[in-house]
Amino acid sequence: MAFSSSLAHFSLPFGAFRAHRAGRLRGVASGRFVACSSPPPDVVVTRERGKNAKLIAALEKHNIHALELPLVKHVDGPDTDRLADVIRNEKFDWVIITSPEAAAVFLQGWKAAGSPQVQLAVVGAGTARVFDEVSQSDDRSLKVAFSPTKAMGKVLASELPKSGGNTCKVLYPASAKAGHEIQDGLSERGFDVTRLNTYTTVPVEDVEPLTLNLAISAPVIAVASPSALRAWLKLISKVGNRNNSIACIGETTGSAAKKLGLKSIYYPTTPGLEGWVESILEALRVHRQSKEVLPLPLQ
Repeated sequence: MAFSSSLAHFSLPFGAFRAHRAGRLRGVASGRFVACSSPPPDVVVTRERGKNAKLIAALEKHNIHALELPLVKHVDGPDTDRLADVIRNEKFDWVIITSPEAAAVFLQGWKAAGSPQVQLAVVGAGTARVFDEVSQSDDRSLKVAFSPTKAMGKVLASELPKSGGNTCKVLYPASAKAGHEIQDGLSERGFDVTRLNTYTTVPVEDVEPLTLNLAISAPVIAVASPSALRAWLKLISKVGNRNNSIACIGETTGSAAKKLGLKSIYYPTTPGLEGWVESILEALRVHRQSKEVLPLPLQ
């Protein structure tokens, strides 16, 4: 799995990183996590609560101890209530879905609209999987018909097939914080794009000091969106510590990390869980190597 990094690559065995079994975190009734005499975690996973399990399980296979610290949560966007009516009353050649969250929100509107026939263009295997179960169980053709050669919005905008000489209508339900490269790229190619901001992300601000201190002590922070990056920087702004390496799910988030001034950044060339895990492992390799080559203090 190829990936990008701003640092040199080192190769150490995966087994060099051992899980701190005695220091696992215990869930409490409030849904927060408290430490049980825990040593520092190896990595902090930061997706919305309930969406980190696959990454944590994949890391455990490599004996990596993860701390779950959700940095963002999703809430309704300004166009959430319009989605079902637009799906019901207008005809589109394509519906573009670029993330699992956008897929989940779209499905709610699609079902409320009576589950009409829809042709989908999706970005990423994780997004496509959200539709798999519905496609298999529903005979009204919710069809994933296109994915770009690289799981990036700008690539989809350049590759989406366009019908003959007729105007090709596209519905693009998106995060209110998503950029404009998809709609601008498609518009430049002659598509008629309707964008609905169906959800948005807000930072999680109620973080217990002990949990935050544990997170800051971790060598690696794993992030899946620019919103999570901004939330992390806001959390640590009063601490002033930016020594953590940042392992991003893909190039879009990696590029955002660079623009935000972060230095030790890792991301896969192909977005997805497998590449994300490899990027985390590489960040941990480099961290361990740097610890091993530090000069001894003068006596």
